[in-house]
Amino acid sequence: MRIVNLIEDTSGSDKCLYAHGLSFYIETGKHRLLMDLGPGAETLDNAASMGINLKQVDLVVLSHGHYDHSGGILPFSGLNGRAPVYMQKSAGGDFYADDGEQAGAERYRYIGIDKAVTELPQIRIIEGDHVIDDETEIFTIGSRTHRLPSANRRLLVKRNGELVNDDFGHEQFLVLKENGKYVLLSGCAHNGILSILDAFREKYVRLPDAVISGFHLMKKSAYRPDETEEIRAIANELTKYATKFFTCHCTGTYAYEEMRKIMGEQLSYMHSGDEIQI
Repeated sequence: MRIVNLIEDTSGSDKCLYAHGLSFYIETGKHRLLMDLGPGAETLDNAASMGINLKQVDLVVLSHGHYDHSGGILPFSGLNGRAPVYMQKSAGGDFYADDGEQAGAERYRYIGIDKAVTELPQIRIIEGDHVIDDETEIFTIGSRTHRLPSANRRLLVKRNGELVNDDFGHEQFLVLKENGKYVLLSGCAHNGILSILDAFREKYVRLPDAVISGFHLMKKSAYRPDETEEIRAIANELTKYATKFFTCHCTGTYAYEEMRKIMGEQLSYMHSGDEIQI
């Protein structure tokens, strides 16, 4: 299985642009697929620079309803109108970020998908888990088993004209099974990577061999001591898993470095243009 990070927040390959967002290109025995499409057309440019032909993609999974994971869907649809794009029904909601009082009138910033995406003929709306074939599945979680990581508290959804805390019901995860290996891909793990892993273990009665995901621990301001302890506590829990973790994007450099001190080689970072084989 070949997995390429087409775009994320940090520079990797000198062939690739980097931007706040995420997209993975994956080759399996049966598929050429994408998990997310980054913030815009830069994702397509990076694929071309690396010699990846997105016209051959036969499947797209949108991890959740935020612009930095969906912005490349419209330009992709102009290149490839054949590949179905799977998204949760609630991913078309009105999502916002609270940028704090210092942002003034711009405090509540829209971060949802372009509504034109939902009108594309290749969109496949699903609710909950969905089996694509014996190699590829989408799964979701119900109730969380751990406290929501604090960096998610500023993310909101508008319901009945009112902004409320997002419950992240629009988030879904991609599971790939090949040669006896299970690989779990998540966009931002907004529901919390520990809760997601608990749901995975309950559904599949085993742990994934590899997890590739942002952990959404990034902050624009300095971390408080309790927030650093939260990061360290998550890392300590992850060391109990016989799983290799690859992270990127919304984890943030500070959080990654703190986790790496605890997890060592069990945790690696995938920069824009980086590639792994599983």
